[in-house]
Amino acid sequence: MIKSRLITILLTLLLTTNANAAFDVKARTAILQDYLSGEILFEKDADKSIYPASMTKIMTAIIAFDLIRSGDLSLDEKFLVSENAWRLSSAGYSSMFIMVGDEVSVENLLKGIIIASGNDACVALAEGIAGTEDEFAVMMTAKAKEIGMNNTNFANSSGINDTENLSTVRDIMLMSNYLIKEFPEEYKYFAEKEFTWNRTGGDPITQGNRNPLLYKSLGADGIKTGYLAVEKYSLASSVERNGRRLIAVGSGFNTKNDRSRESAKLLTWGLTNFDLVEITKANTPIEDIDVWLGKKDTVKTYIKNDIYKTIPKAKKRLLKVSLNYNGPIQAPIKKDDILGKLKLIFDGELIEEYDLLAYEDVKKLNVFSRLMKSINFLIWGDV
Repeated sequence: MIKSRLITILLTLLLTTNANAAFDVKARTAILQDYLSGEILFEKDADKSIYPASMTKIMTAIIAFDLIRSGDLSLDEKFLVSENAWRLSSAGYSSMFIMVGDEVSVENLLKGIIIASGNDACVALAEGIAGTEDEFAVMMTAKAKEIGMNNTNFANSSGINDTENLSTVRDIMLMSNYLIKEFPEEYKYFAEKEFTWNRTGGDPITQGNRNPLLYKSLGADGIKTGYLAVEKYSLASSVERNGRRLIAVGSGFNTKNDRSRESAKLLTWGLTNFDLVEITKANTPIEDIDVWLGKKDTVKTYIKNDIYKTIPKAKKRLLKVSLNYNGPIQAPIKKDDILGKLKLIFDGELIEEYDLLAYEDVKKLNVFSRLMKSINFLIWGDV
């Protein structure tokens, strides 16, 4: 007998018609993602090639975080500052103001990169990890390909002045998503509003975070600004509000004010025009299914992954979840056996489906018990 259980999520959902067509931001290229569902809410020339400028530094931090997690690097480890790194602290670029011969900890270099956007700190970290900045850039590009950033090439650790340092806002979004997902504790550095470094041979230097959204009541907790004369202003940003996170990336803002205002506008638009709906959490039982000839009468089921859907607001619709399976399921059943499908239906149309898996083993009854169960069924119709 084919069974289908229909679960209606009792939410009043509003549907916007042609939302993207009615909305725009003053950027050459931009993208907005709902982090938990992974859905793209807005995009504008998102695959157009850009110079990522200081947004490059997100990958510089990721390489260090990877090595720290593997045990090949520690926050307390110190790197010797070369003349090559020092030159970037005295050439008008954003810097941490390190000096030749300084020994600076990895943690201070990371804070100098993330908070103060120090180009000098990028080179010092790159040289300390890979020997040369060129070798470090090879590591960065390899990591980008691993993440799925297929339109990115990193030529240096800072993002300054290299025509071969190329990416897209979609790739920067993928990188930002990876950073937040893989390194939630380390990501907290990106929310820090200032960094004080007790430098060698001078008074402590305190610098503020360059991300303008951190100073607004928006819920922003990252990520990274960028500027190059040829690219103008850019920003990878993220907000978290009431358990929901959005990631936005824009490039080609004409002014600093545009970068701040339009990025906030994009994030606010995503928060107010869409609802995030939790369907199920990974590895959490969601339904008991009848079992035939098993030592248990039912088996719990689950989905391997978290499932969230982002639903546009405006016109009332119902999002429905349908559990479809042929039941009762005959024992034996092994954990992770596919027992059916979980289907997502929106406005009467199937939008996605997932394997419905057994949460536990269910052993088969012995011969005598199976016989009695079968006789009982024939007489009473009871499974």
